[in-house]
Order: sequence, then structure tokens, then C-alpha cells
Amino acid sequence: MSTVEEKVSLKREYYHLIINGEKVESSNGATIDTFNPATGELIAKVAKATKEDAERAVQAARDAFDNGKWSKYPVSRRAQVLNKIAAIMRSRFNELVELEILDTGKSLSAAQGQVHQAIEDFEFYAAAAVGHRGVVNNLPGQFSNYTEKEAVGVCAQIIPWNYPLMMAAWKIAPAIAVGCSVVVKPASLTPLTAIILGEICLEAGVPAGVVNIVPGSGSEVGNYLVEHELVDKVAFTGSTPIGKDIMKKASDTLKRVTLELGGKSPNLVFEDADIDAAVDGSLYGIFYNSGQSCEARSRLYIQESIYDEFMEKFVAKAKQIKLGDPFSKETHMGAIIDQAQVDVIDGYVQSAKEEGATILLGGKVANVEGYENGFWYEPTIITDVTQEMKVVQEEIFGPVVVVSKFKDEKEAIHLANDTEFGLGSAVWSKDGARATRVANAIQAGIVMVNCPFSAMPGTPFGGYKQSGFGRELCIETLDLYTETKSIISYYGSRPLNPLGL
Repeated sequence: MSTVEEKVSLKREYYHLIINGEKVESSNGATIDTFNPATGELIAKVAKATKEDAERAVQAARDAFDNGKWSKYPVSRRAQVLNKIAAIMRSRFNELVELEILDTGKSLSAAQGQVHQAIEDFEFYAAAAVGHRGVVNNLPGQFSNYTEKEAVGVCAQIIPWNYPLMMAAWKIAPAIAVGCSVVVKPASLTPLTAIILGEICLEAGVPAGVVNIVPGSGSEVGNYLVEHELVDKVAFTGSTPIGKDIMKKASDTLKRVTLELGGKSPNLVFEDADIDAAVDGSLYGIFYNSGQSCEARSRLYIQESIYDEFMEKFVAKAKQIKLGDPFSKETHMGAIIDQAQVDVIDGYVQSAKEEGATILLGGKVANVEGYENGFWYEPTIITDVTQEMKVVQEEIFGPVVVVSKFKDEKEAIHLANDTEFGLGSAVWSKDGARATRVANAIQAGIVMVNCPFSAMPGTPFGGYKQSGFGRELCIETLDLYTETKSIISYYGSRPLNPLGL
């Protein structure tokens, strides 16, 4: 990999909107400056979409869906195009990784894994869509019934800043696989790879108007898309408060809504766990992607009998986490997205101090040699917390984990469920019966048993409670982008006369 300062072929000084198959300027010429979080340096300027641009994108998507060929393509042909998208992405893998690192400040290993998954998403949905079909139902008498799956229409897809390319793939791939058209609003902080993905879709043969990319502000462009009467569905990944607002706004036009929102995921380590594996998995669970993950396992609960042994190993390894050049294979943890998020993280840490918690490790802005103008925060471990503290109940979205003890299985389950969120969770135990009981009792959409990984193509991803609803990354996602039409036929020899007239 190259250094941060080098340019890649996908990197340019200016990025356009993509509307109706063309690279276009913003209607008023406005731009967004996007910065490298690791260095604080300007990467590029991006056309900033307005309501007028969003309107053009919606109209293009609507025309493409109603009058175009994409939704009418045989599913096998759409699958061929999705596979071609994946092939182009794979051929430009290193370029996509480099651009993602420049735009987000994340580590090389994190970016590589996420680009790999983005590619696999298109391949997965190319195959899944071919098998996505209606059913034939048995009816009494001389009647038959079958169902068909039809694309829901135009979809507004709002992407978060923490996984720009991967989240765009999570949303675009299933939508276009079933024949929908999309208007994608990337996060203003990290729009670059989503724009490139839009260009790749066109190169692969997706018709004009099917994939439109309009980076802009959430309050202007995002809300406009959510409220637009020609948009049939909204898919959003982001914070719970914004998700609630989207749900309210979408209700006026009765749009379908999929929401993947915040989390405060518990990580339970039982006394019979493989402690070394649990330590390594717990480190990954919170410090991967610099803790900027909705399903980060930010509440660590350890059974009393192994607490001291676990914490000795956990803290010792956390001290070895290396911050630095995001392009170096030696770097474990990358930068924080911007100064505002650094301030949010530090605000939570300071609140923990004020409420009587102990900062066992970290707890302050990191000074990374050679990257002094970037945005960094030390891996942070907080102990002596109570369930009522802000750092225990609220999502921090940074490399901060709170640690507590539990006595037995019953208390562990209670502590795990003592939150308004329900996205991810983890259980570490060699006792298969215990792991199964606890996994079934946890109120969360994802339970990782003796495993730190929460998402792979084919596995449902989504939450309970305040973490939203709907599942992404799986076959069931295709149902979120389709209508089910029921067709009932009568094949009797005599005409029906139900009124007896």
C-alpha cells in the first residue's frame, strides 16, 4: 500500500453528483470539502446536492423504474450486471481501499475487510435474487393461488459515515437486484467511495437513472427524499434520534422504512470461557474501526471468578494497540472521523470521571507522531461504573469500553438487557447449553457466540428495541424491496354466482 500522501487513480480533486447516468454539478455550484481524518488535510471537493438536485434524482429514478428496462430485465440479466459490478470492484480493490482510508482515516486491515465485503454483497445478491420468487398455495375446491414478487419502486438510501462503501453496497445491491431504482445520499463526511460505486454501476451496465448519488446535508437533501411522494421506500443507517424523525416524516406518505440505528452492545464473558480467545475477541469488538460501529461491544461484563485474570490480560493487550499511519500493516486502530466526534467521545469520558468511574486506560486525545493535525483518541477502558451512568447507557461511538462484574447467568442476562438498545451482543462460554440459553435470552438482533464477527453476507443484520427494525445483508432483505402480489384463479367448469341472483 502507498502512503497517505500518494494519490490513487480513483482520487481526484473534484467529485460530481451522479444523476440519470451523468456526472453533474450541483444546481447552485455548492461544494463539500472532505478531509483526511488522519492528517486533517483536504482530500477533495464534492458537489453538494440541493433540493433541486434531489428532485432531479428522484424524477430520474422514477422514470427509470416506470419506463425503463431495468425492472423488466430477466432476473438472470440483472444478476449478470451485479456480478460485473463486483468484478470491476475487485479489479480496483487496492484503489478502493486507499480511497476509503483517505476519506475515513480507518486502518488498512479494516478498510480491506470492508471493501471485500462490499464486493461480496453484490455477488451474494446476484445469486439470492435468482432464487427470490413467489409461492404456490393450496386452496380448497376449484381455486388456485400463486404469488409474485415485484420491485417496490424508488428507494431513498441514506448512508452513514463510518462504513461508507460497505453500507452503500448493503443497500444498493439488494435494491437493484430485484429491480428497484435508488437515490443514494452518502454522508457528507465520507462521500467519495459511494460516488465511485455509482460510477462503477454505470460502467457495469446499470441503466441511467437506476442508481443516483446525491451527497448533501441530511436536513435538506435527506429530509426531502424522505418526504417525497414519488419515493416508495427509505432505508437509513444512523443514529436513533434521526431514525425516529425519519419514521415520522415517512408516515405522511406511508413509505416503507428500514432503520438500522444505534447500539450499546453487551459482551458477556463467563468463567468457563476460553479467556485468551475472549480477550482477543473483546478487544476487536470495541476497538475495531476505532469503536465507530453501531454494534461495537462497548459494555463488557465479566464473571467475578475470572475478573482479575481477564482484566490483567485485557489491559495488557489494549496497551499494545498501535495508532499511526492508517496505511501501515502494523497499525491496529485508525483515526476518529472529525474533531466534533472526538469532542463527543471525550465528553462521555469526562462525564464518567465526574460520576465516580475509574479510567483504567486511555481517556484522552491521542498524540500520534506525524499525525498531529489529525483526529485521534486513545483506546479507553473504564471501570467502577454503575448501570445508570451515561457511559453505560448511551452510545459513545468511539474506542471506549465500560467494564463490570456479574455473579451468575441470571445477573448477566439482566445486565445485558438493561438498555434501550438491542443490536449486537456477544457470549463467551465453552458450555454449549449455557451459550444457547443466554443467546436466546438476550434481547438483540445479533448474538455472537465465541466469535467477534457480527456481519457476513447471508447473515441477518438488524436490531431490537431502539436499534431499529428490518434486516440487511441477508436473503430476507429482498422482501424489504419487493411487494408480494397474490393472484387467485378459479378454474371450475361452472360460473360462480356467490350472491345467488
